Amino acid sequence: MTDSLTIGAADHVLLSAAATATATRFLPSVTTSASATPLSYRFSLSLSSVRSSPLLSRLFLPQKSSPGRFSSRRIGYSTVPSPKCSASEPEQLRSAREDIKELLKTKYSHPILVRLGWHDAGTYNRNIEEWPQRGGANGSLRFEVELKHGANAGLVNALKLLQPIKEKYSNVTYADLFQLASATAIEEAGGPKLPMKYGRVDVSGPEQCPEEGRLPDAGPPSPAAHLRDVFYRMGLNDKEIVALSGAHTLGRSRPDRSGWGKPETKYTKDGPGAPGGQSWTVQWLKFDNSYFKDIKERRDEDLLVLPTDAVLFEDPSFKLYAEKYAEDQDAFFKDYAEAHAKLSNLGAKFDPPEGFSLDDSPPKDQPEKFVAAKYSTGKRELSEAMKQKIRAEYQAVGGSPDKPLQSNYFLNIMIVIAVLAYVTSLVMN
Repeated sequence: MTDSLTIGAADHVLLSAAATATATRFLPSVTTSASATPLSYRFSLSLSSVRSSPLLSRLFLPQKSSPGRFSSRRIGYSTVPSPKCSASEPEQLRSAREDIKELLKTKYSHPILVRLGWHDAGTYNRNIEEWPQRGGANGSLRFEVELKHGANAGLVNALKLLQPIKEKYSNVTYADLFQLASATAIEEAGGPKLPMKYGRVDVSGPEQCPEEGRLPDAGPPSPAAHLRDVFYRMGLNDKEIVALSGAHTLGRSRPDRSGWGKPETKYTKDGPGAPGGQSWTVQWLKFDNSYFKDIKERRDEDLLVLPTDAVLFEDPSFKLYAEKYAEDQDAFFKDYAEAHAKLSNLGAKFDPPEGFSLDDSPPKDQPEKFVAAKYSTGKRELSEAMKQKIRAEYQAVGGSPDKPLQSNYFLNIMIVIAVLAYVTSLVMN
């Protein structure tokens, strides 16, 4: 997505003031400009016009070099005085998700937040086993060395949007925050519920960032082959390539940033956010299957079609899925949800290893299970037969691990009478 995962409605007009103020706080050497592009999944057949691949005209489309300059020091979140955390706390992640929803309501930054999550995960190389050398969703995109990659131009603005949330919830990793923001943006734009899991561990320093080039360079002579080269390296297949391409339903492309698209169309001249650019769809902040319908028909000159968009209906394998998604939005949503979740997990190291879901209900307090050995004063473990006998006798008189024995009032009265009689006899004697 060129601006297809661009700062959407708020674009840089809404960001410029906040970005400038924030930059003085945690990016002291960064100068910002409203011309920086947030989310550009652009395709370029020219090395001079676009520095990232057409594939990423969909997922990793870069933008022209950002007007922002970086200091020689570490940049991004690494300079922020936030406590380090090796794993995220579920409750803080849930709260952070609510804050991201509020951010989206005011900044309309759905496209750039989707792009941020994809670019952090999209460096994964399945041929490398070691973490973090294999790349992937590990929070490395917060460092200057990776932010300066050509394909990541403009993403510093996405980091600035999320920084206040990171400072508020210190026990949330950057890797989880990036993927949480990306997934929340899709869902809040009307997309499917994504089967996400969390618990990603962050890399600790810029020396652990992947080398530049994993997000492809110049536009290839064969868009289909290029798409497969990039996504196959990540372990994704043709169906997932086409499904993920459908996220181009969000955002716009601006020629002054990517070299693609018109300066303005009837769909973008009034914003939302900064006006201008060319979108792939009419409602470019709504997640649906209109991308596939519009690419297939190609009847509206005000809608953008890149070479890597057109190839989805030209390549026989890609076309099978593109035709299906154009006709069946439910099928598209199902396949997209699975592909997005898979992408977000690429290369990640989880703690706990199986990760966790934010949609799991917190476990309710359960009564303590009956353990017969607890009621024994002996040092030896009771046999199973004795345990069962004790359990049966204990429960026979109304007892259970979470329920005290009921009082025997008749027995209590008899004891009181006997005590009184004994005391009376002592007094009379």
